Amino acid sequence: MSNIYSQNLERSPANYQPLTPLTFLERAASVYPDRIAIIYGSQKYCYSDFYLRCRKLASFLSKNGIGRGDTVSVMLANTPSMLEAHYAVPMCGGVLHSINTRLDASAIAFQLDHAESSIFIVDTVFSSIVSETLAKMAGKPIILDYNDKELKKSYPEIGICEYEEALQSGDDEFDWLIPLDEWDAISVNYTSGTTGDPKGVVYHHRGAYLLAQGNIVTTSIKKHAVYLWTLPMFHCNGWCFPWSISVIGGTHICLREVRADNIWQLLKHHKVTHLCGAPIVMSTILDAAEEIKQTLEERVEFFTAAAPPAEKLLTHMHDAGFNITHLYGLTEVYGPAVINDWHSEWSELPNASQATLKARQGVRYHALEQLDVFDSEKMKPVQRDGKTIGEVMFRGNIVMKGYLKNPSATTVAMKDGWFHSGDLGVVYPDGYIKLKDRLKDIIISGGENISSIEIEEVLYKHSFVSAVAVVAAPHEKWGETPCAFVELKKGYELSSIELREWCKQYLAGFKLPSLFVFGPIIKTSTGKVQKVQLRAKASEIAKSQSVK
Repeated sequence: MSNIYSQNLERSPANYQPLTPLTFLERAASVYPDRIAIIYGSQKYCYSDFYLRCRKLASFLSKNGIGRGDTVSVMLANTPSMLEAHYAVPMCGGVLHSINTRLDASAIAFQLDHAESSIFIVDTVFSSIVSETLAKMAGKPIILDYNDKELKKSYPEIGICEYEEALQSGDDEFDWLIPLDEWDAISVNYTSGTTGDPKGVVYHHRGAYLLAQGNIVTTSIKKHAVYLWTLPMFHCNGWCFPWSISVIGGTHICLREVRADNIWQLLKHHKVTHLCGAPIVMSTILDAAEEIKQTLEERVEFFTAAAPPAEKLLTHMHDAGFNITHLYGLTEVYGPAVINDWHSEWSELPNASQATLKARQGVRYHALEQLDVFDSEKMKPVQRDGKTIGEVMFRGNIVMKGYLKNPSATTVAMKDGWFHSGDLGVVYPDGYIKLKDRLKDIIISGGENISSIEIEEVLYKHSFVSAVAVVAAPHEKWGETPCAFVELKKGYELSSIELREWCKQYLAGFKLPSLFVFGPIIKTSTGKVQKVQLRAKASEIAKSQSVK
Protein backbone atom coordinates (compact mmCIF):
# COMPACT_ATOMS: atom_id res chain seq x y z
CA MET A 1 0.00 0.00 0.00
CA SER A 2 1.34 3.39 -1.00
CA ASN A 3 1.62 6.16 1.59
CA ILE A 4 3.59 9.36 2.05
CA TYR A 5 6.57 7.44 3.49
CA SER A 6 6.92 5.20 0.45
CA GLN A 7 6.72 7.91 -2.20
CA ASN A 8 10.08 8.78 -3.77
CA LEU A 9 11.91 7.15 -0.88
CA GLU A 10 13.65 4.24 -2.58
CA ARG A 11 16.47 1.92 -1.68
CA SER A 12 19.85 2.83 -3.10
CA PRO A 13 23.49 1.95 -2.38
CA ALA A 14 23.56 5.07 -0.21
CA ASN A 15 20.91 3.83 2.22
CA TYR A 16 20.77 0.08 1.85
CA GLN A 17 23.42 -2.66 1.96
CA PRO A 18 22.78 -6.37 2.49
CA LEU A 19 23.76 -7.41 6.00
CA THR A 20 26.82 -9.67 6.19
CA PRO A 21 29.29 -10.51 8.98
CA LEU A 22 32.15 -10.02 6.50
CA THR A 23 32.04 -6.31 7.22
CA PHE A 24 33.02 -6.98 10.85
CA LEU A 25 36.53 -8.08 9.86
CA GLU A 26 37.00 -5.23 7.38
CA ARG A 27 36.06 -2.73 10.11
CA ALA A 28 38.29 -4.37 12.74
CA ALA A 29 41.24 -4.29 10.33
CA SER A 30 40.57 -0.62 9.66
CA VAL A 31 40.05 0.46 13.28
CA TYR A 32 42.47 -1.92 15.06
CA PRO A 33 45.02 -2.92 12.38
CA ASP A 34 47.81 -3.71 14.87
CA ARG A 35 45.73 -5.44 17.55
CA ILE A 36 46.35 -9.17 17.81
CA ALA A 37 43.47 -11.07 16.24
CA ILE A 38 44.72 -14.67 16.35
CA ILE A 39 47.21 -16.55 18.52
CA TYR A 40 48.06 -20.17 17.82
CA GLY A 41 51.23 -21.60 19.32
CA SER A 42 54.10 -19.57 17.86
CA GLN A 43 51.82 -17.87 15.32
CA LYS A 44 50.36 -14.42 15.84
CA TYR A 45 48.30 -12.40 13.37
CA CYS A 46 47.12 -8.84 13.89
CA TYR A 47 43.84 -7.71 12.34
CA SER A 48 45.47 -6.25 9.24
CA ASP A 49 47.23 -9.60 8.68
CA PHE A 50 44.02 -11.54 9.29
CA TYR A 51 42.09 -9.43 6.79
CA LEU A 52 44.86 -9.63 4.20
CA ARG A 53 45.15 -13.41 4.48
CA CYS A 54 41.37 -13.79 4.05
CA ARG A 55 41.40 -11.61 0.92
CA LYS A 56 44.27 -13.60 -0.55
CA LEU A 57 42.55 -16.92 0.13
CA ALA A 58 39.32 -15.56 -1.36
CA SER A 59 41.30 -14.50 -4.42
CA PHE A 60 42.79 -17.99 -4.79
CA LEU A 61 39.36 -19.58 -4.50
CA SER A 62 37.95 -17.18 -7.06
CA LYS A 63 40.76 -17.97 -9.51
CA ASN A 64 39.92 -21.64 -9.09
CA GLY A 65 36.29 -21.27 -10.06
CA ILE A 66 34.48 -20.43 -6.82
CA GLY A 67 31.69 -17.92 -7.31
CA ARG A 68 28.31 -17.14 -5.88
CA GLY A 69 26.58 -20.23 -4.55
CA ASP A 70 29.53 -22.62 -4.95
CA THR A 71 30.42 -24.86 -2.01
CA VAL A 72 33.85 -24.90 -0.39
CA SER A 73 34.23 -27.69 2.15
CA VAL A 74 36.80 -27.71 4.92
CA MET A 75 38.05 -30.40 7.26
CA LEU A 76 40.10 -28.39 9.69
CA ALA A 77 40.80 -28.28 13.42
CA ASN A 78 40.51 -25.09 15.49
CA THR A 79 43.45 -23.48 13.69
CA PRO A 80 43.87 -20.04 12.05
CA SER A 81 42.96 -21.57 8.68
CA MET A 82 39.48 -22.37 9.98
CA LEU A 83 38.92 -18.77 11.07
CA GLU A 84 40.18 -17.54 7.69
CA ALA A 85 37.80 -19.89 5.86
CA HIS A 86 34.84 -18.32 7.68
CA TYR A 87 35.59 -15.02 5.94
CA ALA A 88 37.43 -15.98 2.74
CA VAL A 89 34.86 -18.45 1.40
CA PRO A 90 31.89 -16.03 1.51
CA MET A 91 34.20 -13.19 0.36
CA CYS A 92 34.25 -14.76 -3.10
CA GLY A 93 30.55 -15.62 -2.98
CA GLY A 94 31.07 -19.20 -1.85
CA VAL A 95 29.21 -21.19 0.80
CA LEU A 96 31.27 -22.65 3.64
CA HIS A 97 30.75 -26.31 4.55
CA SER A 98 32.60 -27.23 7.76
CA ILE A 99 32.90 -30.97 8.37
CA ASN A 100 32.96 -32.74 11.72
CA THR A 101 36.52 -34.08 11.92
CA ARG A 102 35.42 -37.28 13.68
CA LEU A 103 33.09 -38.59 10.98
CA ASP A 104 33.84 -41.73 9.00
CA ALA A 105 34.62 -41.76 5.28
CA SER A 106 31.08 -42.69 4.18
CA ALA A 107 29.50 -39.83 6.15
CA ILE A 108 32.02 -37.32 4.80
CA ALA A 109 31.52 -38.55 1.23
CA PHE A 110 27.76 -38.16 1.56
CA GLN A 111 28.09 -34.55 2.71
CA LEU A 112 30.60 -33.60 0.01
CA ASP A 113 28.46 -35.04 -2.78
CA HIS A 114 25.21 -33.68 -1.35
CA ALA A 115 26.67 -30.17 -1.02
CA GLU A 116 28.25 -30.47 -4.49
CA SER A 117 31.58 -29.36 -3.10
CA SER A 118 33.97 -27.73 -5.57
CA ILE A 119 37.04 -27.21 -3.38
CA PHE A 120 37.99 -29.15 -0.26
CA ILE A 121 40.52 -27.65 2.19
CA VAL A 122 42.00 -30.48 4.24
CA ASP A 123 44.28 -30.49 7.28
CA THR A 124 46.89 -33.10 6.34
CA VAL A 125 46.35 -34.80 9.71
CA PHE A 126 43.10 -36.02 8.15
CA SER A 127 44.61 -36.96 4.76
CA SER A 128 44.18 -40.69 5.35
CA ILE A 129 40.44 -40.55 6.05
CA VAL A 130 39.97 -38.04 3.21
CA SER A 131 41.77 -40.35 0.75
CA GLU A 132 39.32 -43.08 1.75
CA THR A 133 36.48 -40.58 1.36
CA LEU A 134 37.46 -39.59 -2.17
CA ALA A 135 37.26 -43.22 -3.29
CA LYS A 136 33.62 -43.31 -2.13
CA MET A 137 32.56 -40.06 -3.82
CA ALA A 138 30.83 -39.40 -7.10
CA GLY A 139 32.24 -35.86 -7.29
CA LYS A 140 35.90 -34.85 -7.53
CA PRO A 141 36.56 -31.60 -5.64
CA ILE A 142 39.89 -29.80 -5.87
CA ILE A 143 41.94 -30.59 -2.75
CA LEU A 144 43.98 -27.95 -0.92
CA ASP A 145 46.39 -29.17 1.78
CA TYR A 146 46.82 -27.38 5.10
CA ASN A 147 50.03 -28.28 6.95
CA ASP A 148 49.83 -27.32 10.61
CA LYS A 149 53.16 -25.66 11.42
CA GLU A 150 52.68 -26.26 15.13
CA LEU A 151 52.80 -30.04 14.76
CA LYS A 152 56.14 -31.81 14.98
CA LYS A 153 55.01 -34.68 12.77
CA SER A 154 54.37 -34.31 9.03
CA TYR A 155 51.50 -35.97 7.17
CA PRO A 156 50.95 -36.91 3.51
CA GLU A 157 49.79 -34.19 1.11
CA ILE A 158 46.99 -35.18 -1.27
CA GLY A 159 46.05 -31.84 -2.86
CA ILE A 160 47.05 -29.64 -5.78
CA CYS A 161 49.05 -27.29 -3.54
CA GLU A 162 49.68 -26.31 0.07
CA TYR A 163 47.55 -23.72 1.89
CA GLU A 164 50.29 -21.11 2.39
CA GLU A 165 51.31 -21.46 -1.27
CA ALA A 166 47.71 -20.83 -2.24
CA LEU A 167 47.64 -17.65 -0.15
CA GLN A 168 50.86 -16.41 -1.70
CA SER A 169 49.29 -16.71 -5.14
CA GLY A 170 46.30 -14.64 -4.06
CA ASP A 171 45.73 -10.96 -4.77
CA ASP A 172 46.40 -8.55 -1.86
CA GLU A 173 43.81 -6.15 -3.24
CA PHE A 174 41.14 -8.70 -4.10
CA ASP A 175 37.82 -6.86 -4.47
CA TRP A 176 35.77 -9.17 -2.30
CA LEU A 177 32.04 -9.60 -2.74
CA ILE A 178 29.16 -8.72 -0.50
CA PRO A 179 26.04 -10.84 -1.01
CA LEU A 180 23.58 -9.66 -3.65
CA ASP A 181 20.90 -10.39 -1.05
CA GLU A 182 21.38 -10.87 2.69
CA TRP A 183 19.18 -13.96 2.30
CA ASP A 184 21.98 -15.56 0.25
CA ALA A 185 23.58 -18.64 1.80
CA ILE A 186 26.78 -18.15 3.81
CA SER A 187 27.24 -21.71 5.12
CA VAL A 188 25.78 -25.19 5.31
CA ASN A 189 26.05 -27.36 8.41
CA TYR A 190 24.95 -30.97 8.53
CA THR A 191 22.94 -32.49 11.34
CA SER A 192 24.18 -35.68 12.96
CA GLY A 193 21.98 -37.95 10.87
CA THR A 194 21.20 -40.32 13.74
CA THR A 195 17.86 -41.32 12.20
CA GLY A 196 18.90 -41.40 8.53
CA ASP A 197 20.97 -39.31 6.15
CA PRO A 198 22.06 -36.01 7.73
CA LYS A 199 20.29 -32.85 6.63
CA GLY A 200 22.18 -29.81 5.34
CA VAL A 201 21.13 -26.78 7.40
CA VAL A 202 21.59 -23.62 5.32
CA TYR A 203 22.49 -20.33 7.03
CA HIS A 204 22.10 -16.92 5.40
CA HIS A 205 24.24 -13.78 5.73
CA ARG A 206 21.48 -11.92 7.58
CA GLY A 207 21.16 -14.58 10.27
CA ALA A 208 24.93 -14.88 10.72
CA TYR A 209 25.22 -11.09 11.00
CA LEU A 210 22.46 -10.88 13.61
CA LEU A 211 23.54 -13.82 15.76
CA ALA A 212 27.19 -12.76 15.67
CA GLN A 213 26.16 -9.45 17.21
CA GLY A 214 23.52 -11.17 19.33
CA ASN A 215 26.28 -13.18 21.01
CA ILE A 216 27.97 -9.95 22.03
CA VAL A 217 24.86 -8.15 23.25
CA THR A 218 23.14 -11.08 24.94
CA THR A 219 26.21 -12.32 26.79
CA SER A 220 27.68 -8.85 27.51
CA ILE A 221 31.10 -9.52 25.97
CA LYS A 222 33.37 -6.50 26.40
CA LYS A 223 35.56 -4.90 23.76
CA HIS A 224 38.88 -6.70 23.14
CA ALA A 225 37.79 -9.90 24.89
CA VAL A 226 40.14 -12.90 24.69
CA TYR A 227 38.30 -15.98 23.45
CA LEU A 228 39.64 -19.54 23.82
CA TRP A 229 38.51 -22.03 21.17
CA THR A 230 37.38 -25.09 23.14
CA LEU A 231 34.19 -25.32 21.05
CA PRO A 232 34.72 -26.98 17.63
CA MET A 233 34.37 -24.39 14.89
CA PHE A 234 32.78 -27.04 12.68
CA HIS A 235 29.82 -27.11 15.09
CA CYS A 236 27.23 -24.51 13.94
CA ASN A 237 30.14 -22.38 12.67
CA GLY A 238 31.42 -22.18 16.22
CA TRP A 239 28.07 -20.70 17.32
CA CYS A 240 28.98 -17.75 15.03
CA PHE A 241 31.84 -16.67 17.33
CA PRO A 242 34.36 -16.61 14.42
CA TRP A 243 32.39 -13.57 13.28
CA SER A 244 31.46 -12.27 16.75
CA ILE A 245 35.00 -11.70 17.98
CA SER A 246 35.71 -9.30 15.09
CA VAL A 247 32.80 -7.14 16.28
CA ILE A 248 34.65 -6.26 19.48
CA GLY A 249 38.20 -6.43 18.11
CA GLY A 250 38.91 -9.41 20.31
CA THR A 251 41.60 -12.08 20.22
CA HIS A 252 41.06 -15.69 19.14
CA ILE A 253 43.19 -18.21 21.03
CA CYS A 254 43.22 -21.29 18.79
CA LEU A 255 43.38 -24.71 20.41
CA ARG A 256 43.77 -27.84 18.33
CA GLU A 257 42.94 -30.38 21.05
CA VAL A 258 40.79 -29.96 24.16
CA ARG A 259 43.31 -31.05 26.78
CA ALA A 260 43.33 -29.88 30.39
CA ASP A 261 47.02 -28.93 30.45
CA ASN A 262 46.72 -26.76 27.33
CA ILE A 263 43.52 -25.13 28.52
CA TRP A 264 44.88 -24.14 31.93
CA GLN A 265 48.14 -22.87 30.43
CA LEU A 266 46.35 -20.72 27.84
CA LEU A 267 43.79 -19.43 30.35
CA LYS A 268 46.57 -18.10 32.55
CA HIS A 269 49.12 -16.99 29.96
CA HIS A 270 46.72 -15.10 27.67
CA LYS A 271 44.30 -13.94 30.38
CA VAL A 272 41.36 -15.57 28.59
CA THR A 273 38.01 -13.92 29.30
CA HIS A 274 35.58 -16.25 27.51
CA LEU A 275 35.17 -19.79 26.24
CA CYS A 276 32.34 -22.10 25.19
CA GLY A 277 31.74 -25.82 25.39
CA ALA A 278 29.63 -28.76 26.46
CA PRO A 279 29.65 -29.92 30.11
CA ILE A 280 32.35 -32.45 29.17
CA VAL A 281 34.74 -29.51 28.68
CA MET A 282 34.00 -28.37 32.23
CA SER A 283 34.74 -31.87 33.50
CA THR A 284 38.03 -31.87 31.56
CA ILE A 285 39.02 -28.61 33.22
CA LEU A 286 38.06 -29.72 36.72
CA ASP A 287 39.57 -33.21 36.47
CA ALA A 288 43.05 -31.83 35.73
CA ALA A 289 45.82 -32.72 38.16
CA GLU A 290 46.30 -30.09 40.85
CA GLU A 291 49.79 -29.20 39.61
CA ILE A 292 48.29 -28.28 36.22
CA LYS A 293 45.57 -25.97 37.54
CA GLN A 294 46.21 -22.24 37.75
CA THR A 295 44.89 -19.43 39.91
CA LEU A 296 42.94 -17.15 37.57
CA GLU A 297 43.32 -13.40 38.08
CA GLU A 298 39.76 -12.65 36.97
CA ARG A 299 36.65 -14.77 36.69
CA VAL A 300 36.32 -16.41 33.26
CA GLU A 301 32.96 -16.50 31.49
CA PHE A 302 32.04 -20.02 30.33
CA PHE A 303 29.05 -20.51 28.02
CA THR A 304 27.69 -24.04 27.94
CA ALA A 305 24.90 -25.81 26.10
CA ALA A 306 23.62 -29.40 25.86
CA ALA A 307 22.40 -30.93 29.15
CA PRO A 308 21.94 -28.57 32.11
CA PRO A 309 25.08 -28.57 34.30
CA ALA A 310 24.71 -30.46 37.55
CA GLU A 311 24.64 -28.42 40.77
CA LYS A 312 27.96 -29.83 41.96
CA LEU A 313 29.57 -29.06 38.58
CA LEU A 314 28.40 -25.45 38.76
CA THR A 315 29.74 -25.15 42.31
CA HIS A 316 33.13 -26.61 41.43
CA MET A 317 33.47 -24.42 38.33
CA HIS A 318 32.61 -21.33 40.40
CA ASP A 319 35.26 -22.28 42.97
CA ALA A 320 37.79 -22.75 40.15
CA GLY A 321 37.20 -19.19 38.89
CA PHE A 322 34.49 -19.56 36.23
CA ASN A 323 31.03 -18.06 35.83
CA ILE A 324 28.71 -20.45 33.98
CA THR A 325 25.98 -19.22 31.64
CA HIS A 326 23.58 -21.79 30.23
CA LEU A 327 22.64 -21.44 26.55
CA TYR A 328 20.31 -23.47 24.36
CA GLY A 329 19.77 -23.81 20.66
CA LEU A 330 20.02 -26.14 17.68
CA THR A 331 21.92 -26.29 14.41
CA GLU A 332 18.77 -24.92 12.74
CA VAL A 333 18.98 -21.66 14.74
CA TYR A 334 22.72 -20.99 14.25
CA GLY A 335 23.63 -22.58 17.55
CA PRO A 336 22.57 -20.69 20.71
CA ALA A 337 19.35 -18.70 20.52
CA VAL A 338 18.20 -18.95 24.13
CA ILE A 339 20.05 -17.80 27.24
CA ASN A 340 19.53 -18.21 30.95
CA ASP A 341 19.56 -14.45 31.47
CA TRP A 342 20.61 -14.02 35.09
CA HIS A 343 18.90 -11.63 37.50
CA SER A 344 21.25 -9.99 39.99
CA GLU A 345 18.94 -10.73 42.93
CA TRP A 346 19.21 -14.47 42.20
CA SER A 347 22.84 -14.33 43.29
CA GLU A 348 21.64 -13.77 46.86
CA LEU A 349 19.79 -17.09 46.92
CA PRO A 350 21.21 -20.33 48.39
CA ASN A 351 23.45 -22.33 46.04
CA ALA A 352 20.82 -25.05 45.59
CA SER A 353 18.22 -22.48 44.51
CA GLN A 354 20.70 -20.84 42.14
CA ALA A 355 21.51 -24.22 40.58
CA THR A 356 17.79 -24.87 40.04
CA LEU A 357 17.42 -21.54 38.26
CA LYS A 358 20.59 -22.07 36.21
CA ALA A 359 19.30 -25.44 35.00
CA ARG A 360 16.58 -23.66 33.02
CA GLN A 361 17.31 -22.90 29.38
CA GLY A 362 15.93 -19.38 29.73
CA VAL A 363 14.62 -16.72 27.37
CA ARG A 364 15.22 -15.74 23.75
CA TYR A 365 18.33 -13.98 22.45
CA HIS A 366 17.94 -10.33 21.44
CA ALA A 367 18.36 -11.46 17.82
CA LEU A 368 15.43 -13.89 18.02
CA GLU A 369 11.96 -12.46 17.52
CA GLN A 370 9.81 -15.14 19.17
CA LEU A 371 10.25 -18.20 21.39
CA ASP A 372 7.43 -20.22 22.91
CA VAL A 373 6.26 -23.66 23.99
CA PHE A 374 3.21 -24.93 22.11
CA ASP A 375 0.69 -27.69 22.19
CA SER A 376 1.87 -28.78 18.73
CA GLU A 377 -1.50 -30.25 17.72
CA LYS A 378 -3.58 -27.21 18.63
CA MET A 379 -0.72 -24.74 17.95
CA LYS A 380 -1.55 -22.86 21.12
CA PRO A 381 0.93 -21.84 23.84
CA VAL A 382 0.93 -24.06 26.92
CA GLN A 383 0.13 -22.70 30.38
CA ARG A 384 3.02 -20.87 32.02
CA ASP A 385 2.97 -23.06 35.10
CA GLY A 386 6.33 -24.84 34.84
CA LYS A 387 4.46 -28.15 34.51
CA THR A 388 2.54 -28.34 31.25
CA ILE A 389 4.75 -29.87 28.56
CA GLY A 390 4.76 -28.72 24.95
CA GLU A 391 7.10 -28.37 21.98
CA VAL A 392 9.66 -25.56 21.94
CA MET A 393 9.27 -23.40 18.82
CA PHE A 394 11.24 -20.54 17.31
CA ARG A 395 10.39 -17.72 14.91
CA GLY A 396 12.68 -15.04 13.56
CA ASN A 397 15.72 -14.02 11.57
CA ILE A 398 18.12 -16.50 13.12
CA VAL A 399 16.15 -19.51 11.95
CA MET A 400 17.81 -21.35 9.04
CA LYS A 401 16.85 -20.84 5.39
CA GLY A 402 15.92 -24.51 5.34
CA TYR A 403 17.36 -27.95 4.58
CA LEU A 404 19.50 -28.17 1.44
CA LYS A 405 17.72 -30.00 -1.39
CA ASN A 406 15.10 -31.29 1.06
CA PRO A 407 11.90 -29.24 0.63
CA SER A 408 9.65 -31.79 2.34
CA ALA A 409 11.72 -31.76 5.55
CA THR A 410 11.86 -27.95 5.40
CA THR A 411 8.07 -27.74 5.08
CA VAL A 412 7.55 -30.02 8.08
CA ALA A 413 10.06 -28.10 10.20
CA MET A 414 8.47 -24.72 9.35
CA LYS A 415 4.85 -25.82 9.67
CA ASP A 416 2.35 -23.12 10.75
CA GLY A 417 4.98 -20.39 10.45
CA TRP A 418 7.14 -21.63 13.34
CA PHE A 419 10.31 -23.71 13.44
CA HIS A 420 9.44 -26.90 15.30
CA SER A 421 12.48 -27.86 17.38
CA GLY A 422 11.39 -31.35 18.40
CA ASP A 423 12.32 -30.45 21.98
CA LEU A 424 9.77 -30.75 24.77
CA GLY A 425 9.71 -28.17 27.52
CA VAL A 426 7.71 -26.13 30.00
CA VAL A 427 7.35 -22.40 30.60
CA TYR A 428 7.52 -20.86 34.07
CA PRO A 429 5.43 -17.85 35.14
CA ASP A 430 8.43 -15.56 34.54
CA GLY A 431 8.63 -16.67 30.90
CA TYR A 432 11.76 -18.82 31.26
CA ILE A 433 11.62 -22.19 29.54
CA LYS A 434 13.09 -25.48 30.67
CA LEU A 435 13.61 -28.52 28.47
CA LYS A 436 12.06 -31.78 29.54
CA ASP A 437 13.04 -34.05 26.66
CA ARG A 438 13.24 -34.56 22.94
CA LEU A 439 9.96 -35.68 21.36
CA LYS A 440 11.73 -38.86 20.30
CA ASP A 441 13.30 -39.36 23.76
CA ILE A 442 10.20 -39.15 25.93
CA ILE A 443 9.57 -42.44 27.77
CA ILE A 444 5.94 -43.64 27.74
CA SER A 445 5.41 -46.19 30.49
CA GLY A 446 1.90 -47.52 31.02
CA GLY A 447 0.49 -44.44 29.32
CA GLU A 448 2.47 -42.08 31.57
CA ASN A 449 5.00 -39.67 30.03
CA ILE A 450 8.37 -39.81 31.81
CA SER A 451 11.03 -37.16 31.21
CA SER A 452 14.48 -38.65 30.78
CA ILE A 453 15.97 -35.29 31.77
CA GLU A 454 14.15 -35.36 35.12
CA ILE A 455 15.70 -38.73 35.95
CA GLU A 456 19.12 -37.56 34.76
CA GLU A 457 18.93 -34.54 37.06
CA VAL A 458 18.30 -36.82 40.04
CA LEU A 459 21.17 -39.14 39.17
CA TYR A 460 23.56 -36.20 38.69
CA LYS A 461 22.94 -35.23 42.32
CA HIS A 462 24.76 -38.35 43.51
CA SER A 463 28.34 -37.45 44.40
CA PHE A 464 29.76 -40.63 42.81
CA VAL A 465 28.19 -39.96 39.41
CA SER A 466 30.25 -38.30 36.65
CA ALA A 467 27.87 -38.57 33.66
CA VAL A 468 24.45 -40.06 32.97
CA ALA A 469 22.03 -40.64 30.11
CA VAL A 470 18.52 -42.08 30.41
CA VAL A 471 16.64 -43.71 27.52
CA ALA A 472 13.62 -45.93 27.00
CA ALA A 473 13.96 -49.71 27.12
CA PRO A 474 11.18 -52.13 26.13
CA HIS A 475 9.08 -53.55 28.97
CA GLU A 476 6.71 -56.53 28.69
CA LYS A 477 3.98 -55.01 30.84
CA TRP A 478 4.39 -51.23 30.65
CA GLY A 479 5.61 -50.90 27.08
CA GLU A 480 8.66 -48.86 28.04
CA THR A 481 10.75 -48.37 31.16
CA PRO A 482 13.66 -46.02 31.95
CA CYS A 483 17.18 -47.38 31.43
CA ALA A 484 20.02 -45.34 32.98
CA PHE A 485 23.54 -45.38 31.56
CA VAL A 486 25.92 -44.18 34.26
CA GLU A 487 29.59 -43.18 34.32
CA LEU A 488 31.08 -43.14 37.81
CA LYS A 489 33.97 -41.02 39.00
CA LYS A 490 37.33 -42.74 39.10
CA GLY A 491 37.81 -44.78 42.26
CA TYR A 492 34.11 -44.98 43.15
CA GLU A 493 31.71 -47.92 43.00
CA LEU A 494 27.92 -48.18 43.10
CA SER A 495 25.49 -51.01 42.59
CA SER A 496 22.18 -50.84 40.74
CA ILE A 497 20.37 -51.44 44.02
CA GLU A 498 22.14 -48.54 45.75
CA LEU A 499 21.44 -46.16 42.88
CA ARG A 500 17.81 -47.21 42.65
CA GLU A 501 17.40 -46.54 46.39
CA TRP A 502 18.94 -43.11 45.82
CA CYS A 503 16.38 -42.35 43.12
CA LYS A 504 13.49 -43.35 45.39
CA GLN A 505 14.14 -40.21 47.46
CA TYR A 506 13.27 -37.97 44.52
CA LEU A 507 11.17 -39.90 41.99
CA ALA A 508 7.73 -41.50 41.88
CA GLY A 509 7.82 -45.28 41.64
CA PHE A 510 6.81 -45.47 37.97
CA LYS A 511 9.72 -43.17 37.05
CA LEU A 512 12.42 -45.33 38.65
CA PRO A 513 14.87 -46.89 36.16
CA SER A 514 14.47 -50.64 35.83
CA LEU A 515 17.95 -50.97 34.36
CA PHE A 516 21.31 -49.41 35.25
CA VAL A 517 24.24 -49.81 32.88
CA PHE A 518 27.65 -48.73 34.22
CA GLY A 519 30.49 -47.65 31.93
CA PRO A 520 31.51 -45.00 29.36
CA ILE A 521 28.61 -43.23 27.61
CA ILE A 522 28.74 -42.87 23.82
CA LYS A 523 29.02 -39.20 22.80
CA THR A 524 29.59 -37.18 19.63
CA SER A 525 32.69 -35.04 19.15
CA THR A 526 30.73 -32.04 20.43
CA GLY A 527 29.78 -33.81 23.66
CA LYS A 528 26.22 -34.71 22.70
CA VAL A 529 25.05 -38.07 24.01
CA GLN A 530 24.24 -40.58 21.25
CA LYS A 531 20.84 -41.61 22.56
CA VAL A 532 19.90 -43.51 19.39
CA GLN A 533 22.77 -45.91 19.97
CA LEU A 534 22.01 -46.08 23.70
CA ARG A 535 18.37 -46.97 23.00
CA ALA A 536 19.50 -49.83 20.77
CA LYS A 537 21.83 -51.07 23.49
CA ALA A 538 19.14 -50.72 26.14
CA SER A 539 16.75 -52.72 23.99
CA GLU A 540 19.27 -55.56 23.65
CA ILE A 541 19.95 -55.60 27.40
CA ALA A 542 16.25 -55.50 28.28
CA LYS A 543 15.43 -58.40 25.97
CA SER A 544 18.35 -60.50 27.20
CA GLN A 545 17.35 -59.92 30.83
CA SER A 546 13.58 -60.21 30.21
CA VAL A 547 12.83 -56.99 32.07
CA LYS A 548 9.40 -57.13 33.71
